[in-house]
Amino acid sequence: MYEAFYGLNEKPFSVPPDPSFLYLSDKHKKALSRLQYSILNRVSFTVITGEIGSGKTTLIRELIRKFDQDVSVGLVSNVNFSSFEELLQWVLYAFELEYESKDKVSLFEAFTDFVIKNYSASRNTVLIIDEAQNLDVDTLEQLRMLSNINVGQHQVLQLILVGQSGLSDMLQRPELEQFAQRIEVEYFLRPLDPDETKHYIQHRVRIAGGDDDLFSPDTYALIWRGTNGIPRLINILCGMALVYAFADFKDQIDVEVINHVLDDKKDNFSPVGGNNGISLVNSQEQDSEINAPDTESLSTIEKFLLHK
Repeated sequence: MYEAFYGLNEKPFSVPPDPSFLYLSDKHKKALSRLQYSILNRVSFTVITGEIGSGKTTLIRELIRKFDQDVSVGLVSNVNFSSFEELLQWVLYAFELEYESKDKVSLFEAFTDFVIKNYSASRNTVLIIDEAQNLDVDTLEQLRMLSNINVGQHQVLQLILVGQSGLSDMLQRPELEQFAQRIEVEYFLRPLDPDETKHYIQHRVRIAGGDDDLFSPDTYALIWRGTNGIPRLINILCGMALVYAFADFKDQIDVEVINHVLDDKKDNFSPVGGNNGISLVNSQEQDSEINAPDTESLSTIEKFLLHK
């Protein structure tokens, strides 16, 4: 719709994770390096957490893209397991193994044989559970037991849990002490800061074929304040801003457009309604010092996503 008008080859702010648009802030570089370290060093348990929309799934997809032929990876995103048997079915499905018409013992045997066969061929077996904050205590304990597949003294299955901050809280529960003690690598992915937000927006615009000045310099602080530096929320806000600006045939997205989006959509993004912490500012106000966002006080867009 607006792509040709702004000289773009594609939409720069699509919401679904897309590794081709990956912006590696210092925080994302650290998270990715920890993931790569855990794979190379056959770490048994790795946990990556972060706010909703902080880029965790995009990082996982980038990690998978970088895997070589010596790694077998299974990604499970559906974590609403009703039983250990169902968990095993999803695990086998993730590794493209036959899972139908098998009882629990047969499922476990099939997976064990697969993992040991990989180990014998010097291949890593990596199971990634995304949205792991939705797992309950029993399922986490089942995963711990699943990871006990050994060859001699070697644990041959690597487990990576990726989820929201609630996952870390879950792992602090006393009944999961054995699980928590086996976590060797852990990282919390924090939101972007104001400068990273600017570079994130410019990066995505460039990847889509646009120019760095598509957004006026005084919009970045407002976008950061309205989104708390959460990449997914930045995408939502900036994508809407392009639509609004195009409707008015504006060559550049300015503060007026960003404020228009925030003001027009503030009641629609949250079932509670109201401004919910989003600040509408003008270009003069943005010259003042910017304080770090209070991630406990979620913006309107964040509350919308939380209540979807």
